[in-house]
Amino acid sequence: MSEQMQFRLPDVGEGLTEADIVSWHVKPGDPVTVNQVIVEIETAKAVVELPCPFEGVVSELLVEEGQTVDVGTPIIAVDVAGAAGAAAPAQPGATASVAAGSSGGSAGDAAGAGQDGTGPDEAGAAPAGEQRQAVLVGYGVRPGTTTRRRRKTMAVSAAAALPTPAPAPAASMTTAAPTAPAPATVTPVKSVPAAMTVRAHDGGGRALAKPPVRKLARDLGVDLSELSGTGPQGSITRDDIQHAVGGRTRVRSAEMSHGKAASGAAAAQPTPDQAARPGVSREERIPVRGVRKHTAEAMVASAFTAPHVTEFLEVDVTQTTEALQRVRGLPEFAGVRVSPLLFVARALLVAIARHPMINSAWDDGAQEIVVRNYVNLGVAAATQRGLLVPNVKDAHARTLPGLARALADLAATARDGRCTPADLTGGTITISNVGVFGVDAGTPILTPGEAAILAFGRIRDAAWVHDGELAVRKVTTLSLSFDHRIVDGELGSAVLRDVGQMLEDPVRVLAWA
Repeated sequence: MSEQMQFRLPDVGEGLTEADIVSWHVKPGDPVTVNQVIVEIETAKAVVELPCPFEGVVSELLVEEGQTVDVGTPIIAVDVAGAAGAAAPAQPGATASVAAGSSGGSAGDAAGAGQDGTGPDEAGAAPAGEQRQAVLVGYGVRPGTTTRRRRKTMAVSAAAALPTPAPAPAASMTTAAPTAPAPATVTPVKSVPAAMTVRAHDGGGRALAKPPVRKLARDLGVDLSELSGTGPQGSITRDDIQHAVGGRTRVRSAEMSHGKAASGAAAAQPTPDQAARPGVSREERIPVRGVRKHTAEAMVASAFTAPHVTEFLEVDVTQTTEALQRVRGLPEFAGVRVSPLLFVARALLVAIARHPMINSAWDDGAQEIVVRNYVNLGVAAATQRGLLVPNVKDAHARTLPGLARALADLAATARDGRCTPADLTGGTITISNVGVFGVDAGTPILTPGEAAILAFGRIRDAAWVHDGELAVRKVTTLSLSFDHRIVDGELGSAVLRDVGQMLEDPVRVLAWA
């Protein structure tokens, strides 16, 4: 006998309450096994692959791709053979049970898995009375990419699935045996942990594309199965989507005037849509979900909770740019991309040590100011998913080469869309590099829970008085926004001035550190 089990959307941690269904990897009739990735979801902080916590045959997908669902919502129903022995019945109304593993450990540390990252009895059914667990991979590796970062893992208990009565008698379920999907094409990737999923396409022939690309395709009405990818391993890129949209042709009928067909030159006149951008509608509506939704809510809360003050300072960074060239040639920085951000980050860390109150937070509930004696340095990054602010943990304790590597890894992680919830939480102060966009200055909004954010603009040639003479120097503009409940004008000015002086003369870092 078989019994239908429903798998509810689990809480993947960090207090998140909802997620978007990005893409299903199974369909009704497909057999599934423990630890098989069945769906990709996007939370406000990361894209997560969910494994199936039990073995059986998919009977129904309860949520469609693109939908936003709350934690605890049933998302898939699976017919499980011998379910009574495979999982303990859950209480009615219970939500998914999630046991978080150590964020710094390997996949093998979760769910009793071995050191190679594989879970127990992945290929077969659970012995009677034994609870099964599946490894939940915080972020999978895509073909053509590798990562040195530790992955976040969790365990999803099979008891999280709620047994429900089968929708049809058992006899009707035996009329047609489920057809197994064609084997998925797998592209070999070096040094991929066994618990992490690597695939070129799924058993249904789904084209390879990252979740943001799939979302773009859905928003623009593009069928990925009709495209040939130009990315790594034949994956479909955003450019492929845009090219497909640009190649479409539309046939629009000319508007009729007074109920009669227009003639002559009037009939040949393009519609406003065609005159503006041929083949593209005048408006586009994009659902606000995931990171963009989270960012919007956070920015509104920050802007209308913390009273912002922004100060500006123009700085001669000629000596910093010269030091930058010398540092790039040192063997300690071999293989690391060293940018001006490294010197700005180091100067800010030294300024924080001299003025600890700038690295604090306002606890409204306790009516206390929390001064942090550590620095998790956030770096704002523009990505395909929207604005992300991953942070370097304990940046204050890192050497300059170590900080350079951490910043480079952080940038690569954000750019590739591999940030985990752990990467995006716990920040204490932020830097925003608006200079990479060719901008001189801005008024950055505080990251919620932080007292200050430093922005620095593009480095440009400018006329500058140097040693009493007019000269062409390398100049940038620093902008410091701070929470005026915590930071008064004197403290904010002192921090901004210190950072500026260290960028004007990098030797000050040695004197003040």
